Amino acid sequence: MAGARVVVYPPSETGARRVTVDGVPLGTAFSLRDMAVFLERAGLEGWDELDVAAHAELIEWRGGGPDVWEQ
Repeated sequence: MAGARVVVYPPSETGARRVTVDGVPLGTAFSLRDMAVFLERAGLEGWDELDVAAHAELIEWRGGGPDVWEQ
């Protein structure tokens, strides 16, 4: 995961945000908790919602940062 490019796309009408790592889809996140689960599966073990928000600069957030889950 180190050096991987994580992209979180703008929220849909339902608040869902697509997530990719190096162009590979991880899934659709509805919250920071979902993001933590996806990133853990991708190799960032031990991350929780606070880590995702605190290290937001490591993630390319399109259409709003970690606090944006609605259109």
